[in-house]
Amino acid sequence: MITWKNDEELFALMRVELYSAVIGDILDKLHYYHQFLPYRIQPVKEHMVVAGRAMTVLEADAFEELSAGQNAVMQKPFGLMLEALDDIKKDEVYICTGSSPSYALVGELMCTRMQILGAAGAVVNGFHRDTKGIVGLDFPCFSYGRYAQDQAPRGKVIDFRVPIEIEGVRVNPGDIVFGRFGRRGGYSEEH
Repeated sequence: MITWKNDEELFALMRVELYSAVIGDILDKLHYYHQFLPYRIQPVKEHMVVAGRAMTVLEADAFEELSAGQNAVMQKPFGLMLEALDDIKKDEVYICTGSSPSYALVGELMCTRMQILGAAGAVVNGFHRDTKGIVGLDFPCFSYGRYAQDQAPRGKVIDFRVPIEIEGVRVNPGDIVFGRFGRRGGYSEEH
């Protein structure tokens, strides 16, 4: 029987021993039928594997870089993105949704910061940019694919460490996120 003492050991074991289909089959048997993220969210490179706790990020479209409106978050170039990046912890997965797919939600600079802080990877419900840089970092990143258009002034992080939903799959802060070539899945501790 395989055992582990902490998250670090669990995630190391998952990266080596597990694949998404097995997790999906087990969750189906437990009657958790909607735990896979959309099929179009794929790794930047096929060898990339992500396993960690969800650090959820809520994004929204913006229609100018700085807004004179009533919401202070909209008056910042990327909203709360820098705060969210600085808050990521070891073995956490930056998992982001909420915007339209008209710009990239993650790029090389963001992945560099996450890697420095010990993050396990990034999973975005949208595009990535700076593919060559992300591949050079060998940082696990999952997205719809590459698209060079930056989120500033098109989008802003409006909150983080809050429940999010990606096409019917609810992801809570701290949920276990796992993905490798194929599909990504999430597992909530509530289950």
